[in-house]
Amino acid sequence: MGGITGATKPGETPTSPAPESPRYAVLLSGGGRSLENLADHIAAGKVAGEIAVVISNTKQAYGLERARRLGIPHEVVHPRDFDGREAWGRAIYAILDRHDVDWVLLLGFLALLPIQEEFRDRVLNIHPSLLPKFGGKGMHGQHVHAAVLAAGERESGCTVHFCDDVYDRGRIVVQRRCPVLADDDVESLAARVFEEEKRALPEALRLLPKRR
Repeated sequence: MGGITGATKPGETPTSPAPESPRYAVLLSGGGRSLENLADHIAAGKVAGEIAVVISNTKQAYGLERARRLGIPHEVVHPRDFDGREAWGRAIYAILDRHDVDWVLLLGFLALLPIQEEFRDRVLNIHPSLLPKFGGKGMHGQHVHAAVLAAGERESGCTVHFCDDVYDRGRIVVQRRCPVLADDDVESLAARVFEEEKRALPEALRLLPKRR
């Protein structure tokens, strides 16, 4: 079992306790690749903190299985089980409060989370385009990459931003860019963008305060 934090042996110089690490909640609707990427970075000491809870708006999300394998508490809060979006949002925030969450990360969360005042500037989203291009309701996953290709863009990438009550709007924290190649299809572009997402999220989290 662990000893008392900051305890010293005779002759040793006392040390200050390490500052508390941030506690993250991950909200997801799909496979949870970004959840696993974040967990890997935390385990490797490249991102400070811990994932306190995973929440999904659908029980079909494979990210819940990833959370189970990682030993992270996880819950499903389905909008259809509540009388309106605000009630659904309150149920999510009750879970966040119960797990003493500092930062909320929307990692492939396909629902518009109402932002309560106490969580303003504490909710971040990662989006697979260079916002403000190719954002908004219905623009997620493969739909984004298909739109980028249809528009003939020569560059794409990803954006980590703070959330407000409009899809994909809010102050940008980090953007990373990658080329769109002449022979790209949706799958190849999505793979290249995801490699940038894997770098952008840890980069953004390292810019945040340790605790709120």
